[in-house]
Amino acid sequence: MPDQKIDVQKIFWVMGIGLLFLLLPRFLPRFYVYLTALILLTGLLATSLNLVLGFGGMYQFHHAVFYGVGAYSLALMLTKSGLPVWTGFIAAPLISAIVGYIIGLICVRLSKLYFGMLQISLGSLVWAIVFRWYSFTGGDDGIHGIPLPKILSVSHGAYYFTLIITAISLYLMFRIVHSPFGRTFQAIRDNPERCEAIGIHVRRHQLAGEVIAGFFAGIAGTLFVTVEASVFPDLMFWTLSLEILIMCLLGGWFTFFGPMLGAAIMVILRTFVGIYTEYWTLILGIVLMLLIFFMPDGVLGMIQKAGGRGDGVKGNHRL
Repeated sequence: MPDQKIDVQKIFWVMGIGLLFLLLPRFLPRFYVYLTALILLTGLLATSLNLVLGFGGMYQFHHAVFYGVGAYSLALMLTKSGLPVWTGFIAAPLISAIVGYIIGLICVRLSKLYFGMLQISLGSLVWAIVFRWYSFTGGDDGIHGIPLPKILSVSHGAYYFTLIITAISLYLMFRIVHSPFGRTFQAIRDNPERCEAIGIHVRRHQLAGEVIAGFFAGIAGTLFVTVEASVFPDLMFWTLSLEILIMCLLGGWFTFFGPMLGAAIMVILRTFVGIYTEYWTLILGIVLMLLIFFMPDGVLGMIQKAGGRGDGVKGNHRL
C-alpha cells in the first residue's frame, strides 16, 4: 500500500507540473515563454548526455556534436531538399544516431579519459567540416530564416511542440534507464570487468548507449531549429559540450531529472547575468567551484540525500 500511495503522488506531481507548463503561455510574456522552451530543449540535451555519463559511466566529452548534427540535418533538409517537411524531423535524429554509431564504434575501443579525448577529436573534425563547407552549410554564417511548418509558426506553436516532444523523450529515456538494458548499463558503469567476466558484452552495450544518446541529442537539435529557425557551427563546438557537462554536474548526474534542473539554472544564469556583464562565465566558474566543494552530488542529489532517498545510483562515484 505505501508503494501504491507513492506512485499516485508521483502521478499527481507529474500531472501538476505538466498542467503548469501547458498554462505558462497564458500568463508569461513572450520572452519568458521562449526562455522556457530553451530550458526544455537544453534540459533534454543534458539528460541525453547523462544517459551515458551518469548512468553509463562513459566520459562523453563532446556530446554537442550530436546536437549540432541533428540541428543541421533538419535545417539542410528544410532549405535544400524537396522532401516533405516532417520527414526532416524524423530523419534528423536518425542521422544523429548514425553519427553516434560511427563515433562510438571507434571510441568504445578505449575507456575513461582516452574515450573522451578521442571523442573530442572526432567531434572537432565534424565541427571543422561544417565550419569550412560554405557552399553547403553556410560556414561560420550558419543557416538563417529556416522555413518551418505553419503549425509551428502560429502563436506559441513552437513552445507547445517543444514541450510535447521533450515530455515524450524524457518518458522514453526514463523507461530505458529503468529497463533491463538500463540496469545492465549501470552495472557496467560500476564494474565493467566483473560484467565482462559474467558474459555481458560491455562494448556492445556502450555502443548502444552512444547511439541512444545521439538519437535524443538529435531530437534536441531539431527542437532548437523549431525555436530559433536558424543554426550555426557553435552548436557543435566543444565549449557547448563543456556547458552541457556542467549542467549534469550542477543538477545531479546520478539523478534522472537533475540535468533538467541544471539546464534551467544554466540558461537562467546565462540570460540574466549576461545582461549585466559579458564575463558571466566567471560567475559560472565560481558556482562550479562551490558545487565541487559543497554539493558534489549536485542540487537534486543533495535534496534527495537530505530527504533520505536516492535514485538507485551510486552516490560515491565521482568523475
